[in-house]
Amino acid sequence: MKKLSDIGLIGLAVMGENLVLNMESKGYRVSVYNRSTDKVDNFVNARGKNKNIVGTYSLEELVNSLERPRKVMMMIKAGAAVDATIEALLPLLESGDVIIDGGNTHYPDTERRVQNVEKEGIHYIGAGVSGGEEGALLGPSIMPGGSQVAWPLVKPIFQSIAAKVEDGSPCCDWVGESGAGHFVKMVHNGIEYGDMQLISEAYHLLKDYVGLSADEMHEVFKQWNEEELDSYLIEITRDILAFKDEDGEPLVEKILDKAGQKGTGKWTGITALDLGTPLTLIGEAVFSRCLSAIKDERVKASKILSGPTPQFDGDKVQFVKAVKDALFASKIVSYAQGYALMRAAAEEKGWHLNYGGIALMWRGGCIIRSAFLGKIKEAFDNESELSNLLLDPYFKEAVEKAQNGWRQVVAAGVINGIPTPAFATALSYYDGYRSENLPANLLQAQRDYFGAHTYERIDKPRGEFFHTNWTGRGGVTASTTYNV
Repeated sequence: MKKLSDIGLIGLAVMGENLVLNMESKGYRVSVYNRSTDKVDNFVNARGKNKNIVGTYSLEELVNSLERPRKVMMMIKAGAAVDATIEALLPLLESGDVIIDGGNTHYPDTERRVQNVEKEGIHYIGAGVSGGEEGALLGPSIMPGGSQVAWPLVKPIFQSIAAKVEDGSPCCDWVGESGAGHFVKMVHNGIEYGDMQLISEAYHLLKDYVGLSADEMHEVFKQWNEEELDSYLIEITRDILAFKDEDGEPLVEKILDKAGQKGTGKWTGITALDLGTPLTLIGEAVFSRCLSAIKDERVKASKILSGPTPQFDGDKVQFVKAVKDALFASKIVSYAQGYALMRAAAEEKGWHLNYGGIALMWRGGCIIRSAFLGKIKEAFDNESELSNLLLDPYFKEAVEKAQNGWRQVVAAGVINGIPTPAFATALSYYDGYRSENLPANLLQAQRDYFGAHTYERIDKPRGEFFHTNWTGRGGVTASTTYNV
């Protein structure tokens, strides 16, 4: 009798192909399907040749080639294509089968799909997959959530193909209910935006203020990657700065300063606004990409608007150390904000997230992988209900050690006209978070003045609300829209 496949995969783009090869290399038989069937032929006759990979040419053929309970993974473009594929799959599947979406799907779509698919007796998993092309092939970070009863069915495959950390633990575990897997992947991508912006601001200061060459910056990032900033993004920055074009000049200096984005950072920021969670650094990272995108407008403005000319006359070694401190402290703030957002979402939606486990999943395979994440896991192992990473003893001490350099760097950027939006907003958040009193009392008085939105008083019990007739012309009726 013909052997059936362990799992089927739909979508043979870069990530899909590499995940299939990864699964096959771990001993699994994989059936593949692509809407453009020539891609099936090209794959099974080239990279998939002589491997335990089965090409199929319709969804029905794919489903019929699978062991029960069937496991079908989609690696296709988020949005309507996913809904259309689910609709086509459902009549072909049976109760207990599993549909998996491994794309960059917006988590509310996954919440909706989990509910709809479960009504048909089918299980649904929304799994964030991070690591790019190389990660998909050699070991990504995988963040599954959705129908929990389906987890044991896919766990052996997912954990075998996932990246492993030093002790052999896989960078994959169950995240939580409903859209939790894709939510955590969204936050991962938002933190990725923040990390990349912070590194870019460090590069900007070292290049245009301190005056370091690309080769000198390569050495700086090489050193940083051997210390507490050890991470994939620092590592590739080191390599990028050393890469030469055909004429021997640094290639990075020839790349247009206009950044693209796919929307996951924007989703993270919008979600933070919806949940009332201050996610300032990631928001600035997204807006910085938007500002970079108006290149032509910036070129015109540069001929009209004036500002200081950067002039460095200090100790280069000392300032490079200050930039490192600013980068490390701001990175801590970025993760603190990201974890606060996950906590707010979990409270809102009733999810049961394992915050230390999430840090472990991010330690290998994914774009934000770094040694730093081990400290986050330790923080939540020590205090599972930790409200903010800044309150953990390790991170508290790290920021205290770094903050003099951090403040020096932000001040230098302001004085010399070099934008440091992520460094600066991270510092503002830190100063705001450690402030017992903020000027929101005046803000709330303004709201009550023009809109009768009421306020609480520091000399009265919390939960009592007051309205003042500020002009003498108002009445005693107050608005009921006092929301915090």
